[in-house]
Amino acid sequence: MEQRITIRPDQRADFTNNADFCVGTGRLGLGLQAEYQEQLRAVQAQCHFRYIRGHGLFHDDMSIFERFPLPDGTWQEGYNFTYLDRLFDSWRAAGIRPFLELGFMPGPLAASEQTLFYWKAHTVPPKDEAAWVNLVKATLAHLKARYGEAEVSTWPCEVWNEPNLPGFWENADLEKYLRLYEITARAVKEVLPAMPVGGPAVCGGSVTEDWIEAFLVFCRDKALPLDFVSRHAYMAQTPERRGRYVYHTMCSPADTLAEMRRTREHIDRFPEFRGLPMHITEFNTSYNPRCPIHDTAENACHIAGLLACLGEVAASYSYWTFGDVFEETGVAPTPFHGGFGMMADQGIMKPTLHAFRFFTNLQGECVHRDEHLVVTRRGDGSWEGIAWNLQGKGRERLDLTLDLPLSGRWALTEEVVDEVHGNPLAAWHAMGEPASLTEEQLAFLRTAAQAHCRATALTDPKQVTLTLWPNGVTRFRLTPAPLTPDVGYDYGWYCAE
Repeated sequence: MEQRITIRPDQRADFTNNADFCVGTGRLGLGLQAEYQEQLRAVQAQCHFRYIRGHGLFHDDMSIFERFPLPDGTWQEGYNFTYLDRLFDSWRAAGIRPFLELGFMPGPLAASEQTLFYWKAHTVPPKDEAAWVNLVKATLAHLKARYGEAEVSTWPCEVWNEPNLPGFWENADLEKYLRLYEITARAVKEVLPAMPVGGPAVCGGSVTEDWIEAFLVFCRDKALPLDFVSRHAYMAQTPERRGRYVYHTMCSPADTLAEMRRTREHIDRFPEFRGLPMHITEFNTSYNPRCPIHDTAENACHIAGLLACLGEVAASYSYWTFGDVFEETGVAPTPFHGGFGMMADQGIMKPTLHAFRFFTNLQGECVHRDEHLVVTRRGDGSWEGIAWNLQGKGRERLDLTLDLPLSGRWALTEEVVDEVHGNPLAAWHAMGEPASLTEEQLAFLRTAAQAHCRATALTDPKQVTLTLWPNGVTRFRLTPAPLTPDVGYDYGWYCAE
């Protein structure tokens, strides 16, 4: 397949690149592990995300909420911020800030026995609303005292996670969620009036728009604080389970964008909320942490397609998640297990990490954007861009020929990941899929995970062709490269006959 694009010197294209705004993480308690912190530092060195969001701020393993029996038979509430400080200090040291998700319920405050995941998250309303409000206010007051009001007021604050799903919120009870939002949003503003607060963090299903409608009506009629609307975006369709793993067909990036645009339009139908930021606080291909697509070059292509377009409708879109230190369905059994992360355990980069690196480091003014390609022109006159060839199980090559206003000698540099390059999953499969890696195997897989780099000298080019093999993602740069060799240096001498 071949596509030809002509780019004029004065050409411009709409493109809002928010790829670096936020990234997701496993439950917060995992952030105290050395492996987690190593992965986060490695990802940050590549992508420089500004915010990080995850579940379990108030889960029991963070030990924030405490309740002590008193001699008279009553209970005294207390708060312990040791682990919270340790985690947030490590995040700040990695150059990233919290995007707070207020949840889940501490065990002593849970209104029922319902839990979710391997780590037993309490996904139920509070049995004592006053105690919940006090917990939220005490936590935010502590953060304000530790990091400063001006700093903490820049951290977005989301109330709960996916309450439209019964596993994440008992019976998917809309009325009880609206009540939780009411008391929580007011508590946030009482402590930090400038902190952005929002919700409802809904995910998928036919009731998503119904929930957003009811949520916006409730906030309007109650005159509640609402600084942003949040939802999630997953591309997976009907699941098929095989052993530990789940497989799906995927909807296209264009279909996903269309769904997100409907939510954007829904928000804007309310005069009070027109233009309010929409945060996609989770997105990925599959919503299951045991879906092998997450480890593949195909996944990187799906994500490239989304990163190129989601800025049309959303203020941010947070990939779920940065790394594979993650335990919703239990401890990972193998280095590659379909985990959400863009980095596999033991510091092995997946192709999706490269896709994010390409977009978060993309600079310049956009001159062209389509379903395969984004091209920008930098202030120094050089050109760069990202191209992708989403093929699924297909095997069709894509040649993109760019007609550019170039003259003189130029250098085309490319970084490539596809089914052959930057694909440690393929190498691991060839090695027999060892569950425990030797030092030698690990070193090899880390090397196999590097993007393939190539450079081509172009003399007075009028056309530049990018060749993308199936499920390939390429970052390219075009820079002026007049030849300026040192006197007497001739790299071709040694091969002369």
